[in-house]
Amino acid sequence: MAEFNPVNSASASAWLDRREPRSMGLGRSHLFIAIEAALEPLVLVFSLWALAFYFEDQVSPAYLILSVIVFSLSFPGTSQLRLPVGKAVLNIAIHWLWIAGLLLLAGVATEYLYSLSVPVVGNWLWIAPVAQIAAHLGLRAAAPQLLKLQGPPRSAVIVGMNEQGVSLARHIAGSAYSGIEVLGFFDDRSEERRGAQDEQGPIGKIDDLPAYVKQHRVQFIYLSLPMASRPRILQVLDGLKDTTASIYFVPDMFVTDLIQGRSDSVCGVTVISVCDTPFRGVNGALKRVSDIVLSLLILLLMSPLMLVIALAVKLDSPGPVIFKQRRYGLDGEQILVYKFRSMAVTEDGNTIQQAQKNDMRVTRLGAFLRRTSLDELPQFINVLQGRMSIVGPRPHAVAHNEMYRTLIKGYMVRHKVRSGITGWAQVNGQRGETDTLDKMEARIDCDLDYLRNWSLQLDLFIILKTVRLVFKDSSAY
Repeated sequence: MAEFNPVNSASASAWLDRREPRSMGLGRSHLFIAIEAALEPLVLVFSLWALAFYFEDQVSPAYLILSVIVFSLSFPGTSQLRLPVGKAVLNIAIHWLWIAGLLLLAGVATEYLYSLSVPVVGNWLWIAPVAQIAAHLGLRAAAPQLLKLQGPPRSAVIVGMNEQGVSLARHIAGSAYSGIEVLGFFDDRSEERRGAQDEQGPIGKIDDLPAYVKQHRVQFIYLSLPMASRPRILQVLDGLKDTTASIYFVPDMFVTDLIQGRSDSVCGVTVISVCDTPFRGVNGALKRVSDIVLSLLILLLMSPLMLVIALAVKLDSPGPVIFKQRRYGLDGEQILVYKFRSMAVTEDGNTIQQAQKNDMRVTRLGAFLRRTSLDELPQFINVLQGRMSIVGPRPHAVAHNEMYRTLIKGYMVRHKVRSGITGWAQVNGQRGETDTLDKMEARIDCDLDYLRNWSLQLDLFIILKTVRLVFKDSSAY
């Protein structure tokens, strides 16, 4: 029987290689799941208690209440083990900035902050993230020993030697923390029908699977069979009823590009989402609350500057101060987007020309406003109205949408969320004129990546990076 080496597999689908899908949670060690879930919250709580003991010789009720709040906000901790160290450290820092900012705002608003010691809180703000990073690095160093405590790797086989099956095997083999060993594949097809998936081929036919599972005490079975093969799948499941292995289905629909793919239930029937918004339930509420709080704060701070800009626009050239343009928003519905007028014209028809370098339509003041993104400030009013979000795919003019939706596959998926003042595309070099189809496709790829990987930490990262880019980006005109 040939030994299977997944690292030498010749083929792997891009959906598994470019990101860690949520469905891969089954491949992670339960021990690491538990440790990662509790590590960050406990580090935050214990660091707070240690400082309270150091400065006040006790943990007063005020700190105990704060500990409960901190634990609730940070539990469960996020998985960082599969990320590069630099990215993991950045994620920890951004997550802490978000939690600390929220706690400080709530503490000032409720005056609860004034019941806490300044030395304790002041030192905790920098010690907490340092302690989290140290704990994470310690977990990485201890991972090999922790894996040994679990005993030998749990064995698995994959039924169906196809693209997604080989990708799954490579993903498991490439993880240092899965605790799973893929023994090989079972497949009935000839080498010609399978294609060049692996040099060594399957270790047996599908009919041999039940006996092999019992003989080798296989613990996990991944069914990577075409969804059209329902009778064959039922036959396989029936043959496995005499085993104790856990069985998971990896349907071939997962080869497609999932947007927020996850399982759900409709009237008691389990369904799998292929394309959905990330802003369901609690996530939607968190996103909206953060939009309202941040936009109110920004409008309050920027109101004097906005009044000066409005006066300057009025004096610089004839026309309205605020330019309103129809664009597509959430679910493809038309919305009116506000901007300080930066051009001598106010185009909003069926044919709209994008702004170009040295565009004669841009006014003298408008060139400065566009370069610094100050023309976008009125869009925080759109955010309060619920038409836009602070972070999301940038809205395009209706005329451009109608053109590109026929040219770029998946273009309209970006409208499953509210349009944003800034977005993942804008902080990744996709700002400014999209004068070629390739440039627009690159922008759409970034927008869809944002939908796949959304988190509040990612939003905060985009906002911070946007502020930095405003002072150095030359791609806007």
